[in-house]
Amino acid sequence: MNQRNLLRSLILSVIFCSMLQFMAKAQEIKGIIKDKSTNQPVGFSNILLANTPIGASADRAGKFKIALPKNIIFPRLIITAIGYVPDTLEVSSASAEYKIFLKPQEGILNEVILTGVSKATSIRENPVAILSVPQKAIDQTIASNVIDAISRNAPGLQTVKTGPNVSKPFINGLGYNRVLTLYDGLLRVETQQWGDEHGIPMDDYIIEKAEVIEGPASLMYGSDAIGGVLSLFTAIPKQTDGLIHSRFLSEYQSNNGLIGNSLSLTQGFNHWSYAFRGSQRIARNYTNPVDGRIYNTGFKTANASAFLGYKNSKGYSHLNLTFYDSRQGIPDGSRDSLTRKFTYQVYESPGENTKFRQVDTITNRPVVPENILNSYKLSPLSQRIQDYRIYTDNYYYLGQSDIKVLIGFEQNIRREYNHPTDISQAGEYILLNTLDYGLRYNAPTFLNIDFSAGVNGMHQINITKNATDFPIPDYHLFDIGSYVYGKWQHKKWTIAGGIRYDHRNEDGNDMYINSDSASGFYKQVSLNDTIGSIRPFHAFNLNFKGVTGSIGGTYRVNNQISLKMNVARGYRSPNITEIASNGLDPGAHIYYLGNLDLKPEFSLQEDIGILGGYRDFSFDMSVYNNYIQNYIYEDLKVDENGNPVVLVPGNRTFQYKQTNASLYGLNATFNVHPNGWKAFRFNNAVSIVYGNNLSPDFKNTGVKGQYLPFIPPPRLLSSINYTISANSKLTKSVSFNAEGDFNAAQNLYDGLNNTETRTAAYMLINLSVHSDINYSKKNPVSIQLSVNNVFNTAYQNHLSRLQYLEYYSQSPNKHLGIYNMGRNICVKAILPF
Repeated sequence: MNQRNLLRSLILSVIFCSMLQFMAKAQEIKGIIKDKSTNQPVGFSNILLANTPIGASADRAGKFKIALPKNIIFPRLIITAIGYVPDTLEVSSASAEYKIFLKPQEGILNEVILTGVSKATSIRENPVAILSVPQKAIDQTIASNVIDAISRNAPGLQTVKTGPNVSKPFINGLGYNRVLTLYDGLLRVETQQWGDEHGIPMDDYIIEKAEVIEGPASLMYGSDAIGGVLSLFTAIPKQTDGLIHSRFLSEYQSNNGLIGNSLSLTQGFNHWSYAFRGSQRIARNYTNPVDGRIYNTGFKTANASAFLGYKNSKGYSHLNLTFYDSRQGIPDGSRDSLTRKFTYQVYESPGENTKFRQVDTITNRPVVPENILNSYKLSPLSQRIQDYRIYTDNYYYLGQSDIKVLIGFEQNIRREYNHPTDISQAGEYILLNTLDYGLRYNAPTFLNIDFSAGVNGMHQINITKNATDFPIPDYHLFDIGSYVYGKWQHKKWTIAGGIRYDHRNEDGNDMYINSDSASGFYKQVSLNDTIGSIRPFHAFNLNFKGVTGSIGGTYRVNNQISLKMNVARGYRSPNITEIASNGLDPGAHIYYLGNLDLKPEFSLQEDIGILGGYRDFSFDMSVYNNYIQNYIYEDLKVDENGNPVVLVPGNRTFQYKQTNASLYGLNATFNVHPNGWKAFRFNNAVSIVYGNNLSPDFKNTGVKGQYLPFIPPPRLLSSINYTISANSKLTKSVSFNAEGDFNAAQNLYDGLNNTETRTAAYMLINLSVHSDINYSKKNPVSIQLSVNNVFNTAYQNHLSRLQYLEYYSQSPNKHLGIYNMGRNICVKAILPF
């Protein structure tokens, strides 16, 4: 009853806010933005009304128009553009048209961020370690997917990969349900995050900006943000000229023959705006110099989305719909022992009904033909993920205060086909429904203090459909948390912090399974038909709660230097696979064993940072120390003799354990951009993290249990960019970029029971050239040619799960497991019209 009342109140709040829109008339502001040194227009700049999410974009000629609510006292506009120092305009009631001159600068000290704060805040004012990756950087970083592209521009953000199409975000050594991914900076992405092969279902071509919180963000978001937040923003129509604006993107990548196309259409008026977007990607098996083509790593994805927005002097309402459909192979790494050629499964795995007279033994698999390896046709043994979202975001003024309301629904459908004798029968078939809600109230500023209070959470139902494998049970989850947050600013100081309380309930019923006499597979049976059945899941009802908080401050030493410090207590309740799993996940080739006695995780992290932005260079560095109580990790299950326990042949068995742990390290950037040599840039990013298991049983044991799993090695990203002014009618300039991606050897790994292995150091060299071709006066087409991994280096990234897909202890070529992608030549074109 309380849950229904809460949701009813949220819906009424949305209706109430929508009714307020007629109460005031907007003040329309026009202007033009120019370069202070050249007096040339600065096109596509962003204009944001301070302390609100209301904004607009300038056109190619630097002109903009924005409607300001009438009841805002002393309105200020924040104007930002890539390569320029942000500026603030004090709007006067006596003037409606302005000229704004931006000063060129490469630093990002004043870049405006939206994640983890109640109101738009510049990076230098936010005590939490956070960075922003703009669309230009994402577009000009050609990678297998958008998560990989962001990770190459964000120190501290790494990815756990299971092939080219699956990249899970890890921040400072923490991932899975410890990193919260937000869609449009608002909606939780809930897609069975616990699995290695469970990626982020979204359109790789429509992300306008990404923001990364490097550390606990439980204060604003609750459980699952103990390690950080990856916030992805899609482009919202900002033009109000009534014209249809389009963007067509097309790319080709040679290594796996990836073909990607995307089209978006937007139109905006004074009050209404809408957008339609669609994309498609297809790829065959990727290749590297050690393995050749890796069988079953191809994929096909399709996306569609729609946006409808209304705004007026009191605020706005947005309605969004998205659809994602992906089918991708499930690689298992089986090979011929002598030739190392990949093989494919034709018989059922042992453990099913005796109906199957011949079962798969790994060694009785035929070699994959060359025409299949090089084909775009996917193997029947693949997984299909469908994801649907509908959500509404509403922001309105209430006098000198404001309110923001979010209600969203997501349905994630996962089917993993692993039966060669019946390719239409899904091994894993899970339907996850999530209702996401949030309400935040921002009080009027008082004594230079901005106060906010909010409540958010989710209601989740997980249902197993017609499946034969049951890694997790059916369950219900209800999560709710409330918080207060405050920010005080005075002269050079900014102090921000708050406190939060969370409660989560997870419950499930008994589940029984039995062999189907007709098919030979296991199936779920009703509670009235349990004779001779197996009960993999027992009924449970668990409650988790926790108090978290954060306090920190920034001090602006001068116009160039800012110092930061923050202390945060994070909270995470165990996810469903950690507490209740008892079955095979076919896509990961892992049999998971949960633990109903697990306790919530609590972390205490201290961060100290410095940011500097000068005319010729800029830098930032953040040092952190994170102590986690009740850290949950998976460990290979072994018997009393130390031998791996095999419950399903060809699959590893992992069980979940708990310990105390510590993680510490640093993230830093140093960028050189000489004012007297504006064509040249030299950018560097360093990330280092160490993770230790603090159990007394593993003290001073080294790789036999002292170190945590999934800890990336030290990484250095360096790039040199040089832009040549062409001064021709064909193109304005041509940019050349050379990047070195160095990953040190990971010698501090969790080698207990061969859970992980050492990975060697490697260096990747990436080259690219970019130019805007003036095919029309208004809309140049952006063309980019890139070569990733120029020297075709054979390497295994420490966070790649494919390196563990190996059935033999020795190899004729001295290589075990699957290696990452080799040389990849990429062409991308972006055409606005």
